[in-house]
Amino acid sequence: MFQDDLPIATFEMPAGLRVPEPSEAPSAAPDTGQQLQVFHIRLANSAGRREAASLLIRKMYGWRGYAFEPSLQHDPNKVTLYAETGGVLVGTMSLCLDSAFGLPADDNFRDKLDALRSQDRRLCEPSRLAIDKGVTKRVFAALIHISYLYSHKLHGFSDYVIEVNPRHVMFYKRMLGFSDFGDERPCSRVGAPAVLLRLPLEDMGAQIRKWGGLMEQHGDERSFYPYFFPVWDEPGITARLNGGHH
Repeated sequence: MFQDDLPIATFEMPAGLRVPEPSEAPSAAPDTGQQLQVFHIRLANSAGRREAASLLIRKMYGWRGYAFEPSLQHDPNKVTLYAETGGVLVGTMSLCLDSAFGLPADDNFRDKLDALRSQDRRLCEPSRLAIDKGVTKRVFAALIHISYLYSHKLHGFSDYVIEVNPRHVMFYKRMLGFSDFGDERPCSRVGAPAVLLRLPLEDMGAQIRKWGGLMEQHGDERSFYPYFFPVWDEPGITARLNGGHH
């Protein structure tokens, strides 16, 4: 069970607004007639929670045929978020902050990342994102939004860089607005090819201000941004995030 501390954010959603797989077209119509589920987003600030997050990642990566090697030590430059409902962990992601030790993407794209660093861009890398099958798309949006608040609002980082399988490139472009930044290269960590994508966080902030909180009243918008929190929720989330981290 994962209910013994205050959450960073809490929301209710009808069960069944499923996160599409990266290879699928997004669903435009919400499911109806479903009972409400309450979801909590928390920091994985203990060894037990980080291990539980690793177990979910191992399950989801194994289902897709990717390799996964859990980290044996806690990295102080990495924060891990998780989502739970009814005490069951259903989603997780980690955010690696650039430091003297670099980022995971440096293994394959050091030249590209160094080019950004030379422009005084501050980089961070979302990684190990896993959402259990059948979970509302808002869990995905909440994890990304909170990682944005942590990296950009609290710590002044300027860019997300991510390594993704080439099959999933269009998903991240369409759903979050990433753009190409590095050609396809082999990624030894997951035993599959990877492409480097980039998203300036000021661009993410503009999309949040435009679409955040609209939910199903988003018209023809097909990204995940309508499922982000409304901007007026950001100060409270940021304060709880800052308090939880410390």
